[in-house]
Amino acid sequence: MGAKEGFIQFKRETPLTRNPEERIGDYKEIYEAFPAENLNHQAARCMDCGVPFCHNGCPLGNVIPDFNDAVYNKEWDQAIKILRSTNNFPEFTGRICPAPCEASCVLGINKDPVAIELIEKNIAEKAYELGLIKVSPPQKRTGKHIAVIGSGPSGLAAADQLNQAGHEVTVFEKDHKPGGLLRYGIPDFKLEKWVIDRRIDFMKQEGVIFICDTEIGFNIKADHILQNFDAVVLSTGAAQPRALNIKGDKFKGVHFAMEFLGKQNQVISEEIHENPISAKGKNVIVIGGGDTGSDCIGTSNRHGATSVTQLELLPKPPKQRNTLNPWPEWPMTLRTSSSHEEGADRMFSILTKEFTGNEAGEVTGLTLVDIEWKEKGGRMTFEEIPGTERTVPCDLAFIAIGYMGPAQNGLLGSFGVEALENSLPKSKNYQSTNSKVFLAGDMRRGQSLVVWAISEGREAAVKVDEFLMGTSSLPQKDESFFQVEEQIAGIN
Repeated sequence: MGAKEGFIQFKRETPLTRNPEERIGDYKEIYEAFPAENLNHQAARCMDCGVPFCHNGCPLGNVIPDFNDAVYNKEWDQAIKILRSTNNFPEFTGRICPAPCEASCVLGINKDPVAIELIEKNIAEKAYELGLIKVSPPQKRTGKHIAVIGSGPSGLAAADQLNQAGHEVTVFEKDHKPGGLLRYGIPDFKLEKWVIDRRIDFMKQEGVIFICDTEIGFNIKADHILQNFDAVVLSTGAAQPRALNIKGDKFKGVHFAMEFLGKQNQVISEEIHENPISAKGKNVIVIGGGDTGSDCIGTSNRHGATSVTQLELLPKPPKQRNTLNPWPEWPMTLRTSSSHEEGADRMFSILTKEFTGNEAGEVTGLTLVDIEWKEKGGRMTFEEIPGTERTVPCDLAFIAIGYMGPAQNGLLGSFGVEALENSLPKSKNYQSTNSKVFLAGDMRRGQSLVVWAISEGREAAVKVDEFLMGTSSLPQKDESFFQVEEQIAGIN
């Protein structure tokens, strides 16, 4: 590497954030600009570690030490070439990825890991600034036509790869603009939507066709798609939210998280005038301790909520790894998001019992109880702690406890795709039970990360290309990685 003792000389550093009291007044990105010299120092921290575990930690297999070295040497053209060879959208993942690569960084064994996500974002932005990311349509067309249903990260990645392979690609999106949950799920304070628009504009200039406000089964039939396209990629995500199923969950004011977050993003993009769900002046309860719950906290605070409380069924994680969670596994440690910093009470080991309401059918409270986790018969279970049951004020509740799989709207059946008992579609090597129809992203593997969705789209594109042309020159992971990933996901 360029700086052999950089990991000794420099400490981990990440961008400063705007003051929480200031930033809750808008939906702009929370981070301040990061000085170029400081970025150079962060790239210098990458070690000549021999076995770069970060490669395996990244679902895309990003060649991280190589682009870190290029950044250290200020070789931006080389850096973006290396990064784009494995990642179609580093400007997305550099902002919203939880960075499993950093959890696998060898330096992280006994020091703070390399700030890989920060470096990735800055490579992408510097490349745009210098004009290194250019419109590059394919030189030849194959005459094959492919329909991609859904324009989230997996659909966009599949479309981008298949277009570069020379196929004519049309992306169908039910919402008003492309992006899926990137646009209608992730708040603007984490990902401003001009970042998506910039990339979509490049894809359009390269030949990808986007047809929005079009839902299969309503505006257009699946049979029409099957008859007019040589192959189909289904990538509509895991849109079926997991229900809480407790008494009172149908009261007015009890919502699934995406009902709230999606509408707020539409307000910001001026698609609608106001969010029909308002947290202003309300006692908000967020049920679920993950990223989606955190997004509800940040958005509720920006609405002007009186109070925000986040409930988590599981125990409070430790601040540092324990012996049962060694490196390079993903660290099961306590994380404090930017939304938490802006104000929220967090409660762990809490079981929700029932919602209470008034005569108008509006939620007014939530009955909950503390629980204690114990190991019984080789598995963890919990028991209620006597005397801890109480009802807390709740004017608005958001359920953010995950997703069950694809939306149960008949889409899979209309394309002749069979499903497993867990509602995920049957697939082998990304191909469904209808040989013409391929699957990618959360709808194939279940709820996961944006970086996994991009990986899924890229791999599905290879299989579609092989199906149409016999062979494919598109880059792909080696077969051993593919087989292990299939077994882990349980989708074969």
